Amino acid sequence: MKILFWRFLVIIFIALGIIGAILPGMPTTVFLILAGWAASKGWPQVDEWLLNHPKYGETLRNWREHGTVPRRAKWIACSMMLLSGMIMLFTNAPFWVKIFTDVTMLIVAIWLWLRPEPSNDRIKV
Repeated sequence: MKILFWRFLVIIFIALGIIGAILPGMPTTVFLILAGWAASKGWPQVDEWLLNHPKYGETLRNWREHGTVPRRAKWIACSMMLLSGMIMLFTNAPFWVKIFTDVTMLIVAIWLWLRPEPSNDRIKV
């Protein structure tokens, strides 16, 4: 039952990652990191596949081994959060929801920029 739970999470996170790869403004790598985490708990074959993925594998390995986030990913994520925050200000959402959402995204942006970036010896050009 426990393995089924982890595999269910893997499928959900990979599906969200695929949607994020297609839909602008929705993250991909975050969901793939979560998929890798869940796969490491109960689906080693998928974990291995994610870590060796031609496009996302290096980023996932760097995150797992060193907790690094590439500068380009930081800029894209912060740009999307800024755009989302500005759009949120023009919605009919209650004021406290707007403030909570924007403050949460600001905290995430600060945390993101405090993450180290991959060093040149770990980056394949």
